[in-house]
Amino acid sequence: MSSAIYIGQVMHQRFSPMIYQFRYGVMSLKVDIDTIAEEVKHTRGLSLNHFNLYSVHYKDYGARNDRPWREWADKLLADYGLPEPATRIELICFPRFLGITFNPLAMWYAYNQQGEMVAIIGEVSNTFGQWHHYVLCQQGQPLNTTLRAQADKVFHVSPFIGMNCRYEFRFVKPGKTYQIGIYQQENGAPVLNAIQVGKERPLSSQNLYLAAVKHPFNTLKVIGLIHWWALKIWLKGGQFHKTPPALAKVNYSHTEMKSC
Repeated sequence: MSSAIYIGQVMHQRFSPMIYQFRYGVMSLKVDIDTIAEEVKHTRGLSLNHFNLYSVHYKDYGARNDRPWREWADKLLADYGLPEPATRIELICFPRFLGITFNPLAMWYAYNQQGEMVAIIGEVSNTFGQWHHYVLCQQGQPLNTTLRAQADKVFHVSPFIGMNCRYEFRFVKPGKTYQIGIYQQENGAPVLNAIQVGKERPLSSQNLYLAAVKHPFNTLKVIGLIHWWALKIWLKGGQFHKTPPALAKVNYSHTEMKSC
């Protein structure tokens, strides 16, 4: 199957207003958006747009409606200069587990006919039901298999980090391993690092069941840790930043990230 599973870890490291670091195990799904509908027919424990042990839904990612992702992805990438539709697009995400979902970060990787990576979309979500896409596309020119990109923060995520921030993204072309790093600076000083790594496993019912035993309720774990550390920061006296008025009613937006 073109789709696969990644078993790995997420690490968060914060530098202010309090210093901490924690890690937790995760299971991610690598979804070939053009083949997943057929693949789930042969994989017990995984469904597309239906309840199951694990499931992925069109309304959870991309344009977040009931339409297949391909139409949305092709249009967005064309808007950012991709001259022709990607031959293959992969979504790497936390799937729903028993219907529960939350993805702070989902990643989209687009490839040309030669298998070269030509675009990346970082889909960032907050706990207020809003989401934003940071898009990297070099007019159809192949991206390096290992690369860095930067983007100004334009989307409100954590209420304990202000908007005067800049992200540095570090990408590695997904394959037998998966790795992504996000390094955030606020007012020019490091504030938060987040890194995810994983090893690929074939998409199979057996591997899904093993993942369910090893990493059950991924989503609840992520949401729980987000709010636990937010509480600690608040008790420590961290400054609370409300959603900027200009962004409060904007459910969805997208901007460019650039190679560096």
